[in-house]
Amino acid sequence: MNLRYLAFIVCLLLPSIAAAALRPEPPRQVISLDGQWQIVEGSMDAKPQDFSHTIPVPGLVDMAQPAFDEVGKKSDLRQAFWYRRQFKLDGPLAEVAILKLHKARYGTKVWVNGQLAGEHLPCFTPAWLDVRPYLKGEGQANELVVRVGADRDSMPQDMPTGWDFEKYLYLPGIYDSVELILTAPPRIVNVQTVPDIVGKKVRIVAEIAAGSKACDFQLKADVAEAVGGQAVGSAQSPPVRLEANAETKIELTIPIANCRLWSPDDPFLYVVKLGTGSDAARVRFGMRSFAFDRANKRAVLNGKPYYMRGTNVTCYRFFEDALRGDKPWRAEWVRRLHQKYKMMHWSSIRYCIGFPPEIWYDIADEEGFLIQDEFPIWLLSKAPENPVAEKIIPEYTEWMRERWNHPCVVIWDAQNESQTKETGKALQAVRHLDLTDRPWENGWAEPQSEKDCVESHPYLFSRGWQNQKPFRLPELATLSGEPRLQDAQKVIKVPIIINEYDWLWLNRDGTVTCLTEKVYEHILGPNSTVDQRRLVHARYVAALTEFWRGHREAAGVLHFCGLGYSRPGDKPRPEGGATSDDFTDIEKLTFEPLFEEYVSDAFHPVGLMLNFWAEEVAAGAKQQIEVYVVNDLPGTWSGEVKLSIDGQPAIAAPQSCAVDSCGRQILTFQLEFPREPGKYTLAAEIAGVDAQPVRSLRDFQVK
Repeated sequence: MNLRYLAFIVCLLLPSIAAAALRPEPPRQVISLDGQWQIVEGSMDAKPQDFSHTIPVPGLVDMAQPAFDEVGKKSDLRQAFWYRRQFKLDGPLAEVAILKLHKARYGTKVWVNGQLAGEHLPCFTPAWLDVRPYLKGEGQANELVVRVGADRDSMPQDMPTGWDFEKYLYLPGIYDSVELILTAPPRIVNVQTVPDIVGKKVRIVAEIAAGSKACDFQLKADVAEAVGGQAVGSAQSPPVRLEANAETKIELTIPIANCRLWSPDDPFLYVVKLGTGSDAARVRFGMRSFAFDRANKRAVLNGKPYYMRGTNVTCYRFFEDALRGDKPWRAEWVRRLHQKYKMMHWSSIRYCIGFPPEIWYDIADEEGFLIQDEFPIWLLSKAPENPVAEKIIPEYTEWMRERWNHPCVVIWDAQNESQTKETGKALQAVRHLDLTDRPWENGWAEPQSEKDCVESHPYLFSRGWQNQKPFRLPELATLSGEPRLQDAQKVIKVPIIINEYDWLWLNRDGTVTCLTEKVYEHILGPNSTVDQRRLVHARYVAALTEFWRGHREAAGVLHFCGLGYSRPGDKPRPEGGATSDDFTDIEKLTFEPLFEEYVSDAFHPVGLMLNFWAEEVAAGAKQQIEVYVVNDLPGTWSGEVKLSIDGQPAIAAPQSCAVDSCGRQILTFQLEFPREPGKYTLAAEIAGVDAQPVRSLRDFQVK
């Protein structure tokens, strides 16, 4: 079957049972089924009679009380987990009743009042089930039972299951919200908002479904500011006749008075309310555009060049963290996390190798982040799954329909570090569904359009782990500023995003990870202290960030990683984890202080790079020193650059410079080094946009 035709069929089938990520408006009702459920382990086939444990939904099975043994890995104790809860519906049943399970894994099967309502194998996209035939109204009790596979092996090998070489637990569960949607036809199935920032208008594409009878209606749409509710525009369709069980698309275009654009600096949101007379819903959106400029190697936000600075969130790895608890589902914690990122001068995030709960996208919209949304496929060469395009296409389709109204989502990321051709086939089949034409990124496989981008992971310090000659920082003096790519990524020349790059991870307690033990032994010797490692880590990550930003060969630099697990040596993996984030207190979201101090400077919108990498300098030597100044602000930055050694002014006069938006200036200083032997720190400094000093630091020794 032609893959694009398959995507077309999937898109036709979905509306028959599905509604988009719509917020309810009267007369539509949405009943949240989140909260305490019952749960029990068992086989795949026999429905248990005794549900002896409780569990929060959304959540994961390791949150059950009393706790289950050996969860998250294949075990003879069970094949599946069975969830149950009861609820009542007052009054007569609505004509339409759809159950939405936002995300559950691994493989979902649902019974309502003892009758099979349907199943949904995908682990990362919503299940939509028509449960109207099985429900009871008038205050009668309804029983909902959901079975999920107990481990990743419950899934077919030709479907994506979220394999990750760093994980050893694959925790199942209903890990996003569950809700019951009650309404009447003609029903609003899906809405796609298509901003036109040049014309200052929004195109609304609504999918409408009739019920068992023919109906006549008009679709009405009202746009207002999301905060405050100020009306800004409206439109109404001509009368529409829809035959029984038929579906249609209706398009409306609404001019927006005093149109205000959405951006990380001003995350301004609108809401469109739609009604058919029998059903109503609302969708939040932002007026923004996003693309890549091949010639200039830059992202373009709202028609202007934009340099992406940010981090990564590996939410599914964080699921394994010993201190995770209920944090991923606590909106206040998630908001504080994103606000902490803003304090690091990060405005872009790659939600890496998997999608977090949906509240994260709402918060990213509100706080102002550009999201590279990465589908959880990571194969390299020996992954125990082999997803094929025919199975990926329906999931990509569901994914896009769920997310396409979020202004924060600017890049569809098909996979991570894999060279399969299957993701390319799948994304080509579905990309036309997104009417805003977002760019795609396809891991280490071939990019599929000149509109797209590629990722680079220049892990310089990985050489020691690979038993090669260890990398030393002075090599940056001769290293190309153009990040390396895989051969397949070079087939079409498109902009590059560096979204992983250091290989210097430390666990939260300052111990080395299983990937970095040799790195720190080479740099500091075999008996380094926590304080020594933390200083090297902070300074080196800052220096690498400055290097990649300063050369301006990439469209963005994203640190890896802003949230993951911290896993010092433990019983399942005595060697400990491979990567880590940089928090010391995950509840309070306290970064390791040296990391926060030096790396936040390296990501400042007006940044510096001392192009000086020597570890040793002759006493009294005179040398030309270059300082790169980069400006990611929307306007020209002007200021003065000063050099100092150990806080004392260097024998080099300060220099003034002006740097255009998204530009760079290289200044040359004549510097005389100290004559006394010892250890020193060379600093370049400017006053940042907040008048606080921004520094680039290099440690050296005079002999």
